[in-house]
Amino acid sequence: MKNQFSESVFCLLLAAVLCSATGVFAGLGDQPVTCEGWYPGHLQGVDWDRRNAIYWSFTSVLVKTDLAGRVVQKVDVPGHHGDLCFHNGRIFVAVNFGNFNDAKGNADNKVYVYDADKLKLLARHEIPEVKHGAGGMTWQKERFIVIGGLPVGVEENYFYEYDNDFLYLGRKVVQSGYTRLGIQAVTSSDSQLWCGCYGNALLCVTDDYQLAGRWEFDCGYGLIYLRDDSFMITRGLRDKNKGRSALLLPARSHSEKGFQLLGDQ
Repeated sequence: MKNQFSESVFCLLLAAVLCSATGVFAGLGDQPVTCEGWYPGHLQGVDWDRRNAIYWSFTSVLVKTDLAGRVVQKVDVPGHHGDLCFHNGRIFVAVNFGNFNDAKGNADNKVYVYDADKLKLLARHEIPEVKHGAGGMTWQKERFIVIGGLPVGVEENYFYEYDNDFLYLGRKVVQSGYTRLGIQAVTSSDSQLWCGCYGNALLCVTDDYQLAGRWEFDCGYGLIYLRDDSFMITRGLRDKNKGRSALLLPARSHSEKGFQLLGDQ
């Protein structure tokens, strides 16, 4: 009896540790999460610290919440702050002050770096190579990957690689077909890049930049990879009197649909 009790306690403790490490214990991935508050701009990107915080970019306000969406910290930022990523205790945001989507490349691109705790600005990096305007970024296999705009009629998307110090490594081309305004948000599942585009387009790209799938799915405001085949995808919220906010919805990757929202059949 004593041994059975000890084994039961051990199993419960082990389950709690495993769930805490993956975020399940805190609930991320099980239920929708609404960002607290209303903001002047729409959501442009989202990521999490793999523990207890979510980071939201509302173009002119950067917001940190807990996993239930309650605001922990927020700061006003210069527009246009785009999609972001968490890496090594910092938040990296793709920023463009020039002409986004301009065919002649009149963009003014930077990466703004913030402390993940208090959202204090730590650094700015110039990334002039992103020709049509920096829109988003992620971290994958020891490099940053920046995505951005795309002029009408161009049938391929571009991925710009930088090292940890933002030295330019080169540009990769994906034969994706045209997507409206290029790629707006990107997240890495280690071996794949999942890209949200305006116009209900979702791309899946392998880590050697081959197109693995394209579907009609709305996640242009951002998406988060959690674990295995689990993701959180965004929906924008708007109130004509209060402004804008956003909602995260749990989803799983799906071979025919791209993503399937939990609860949908």
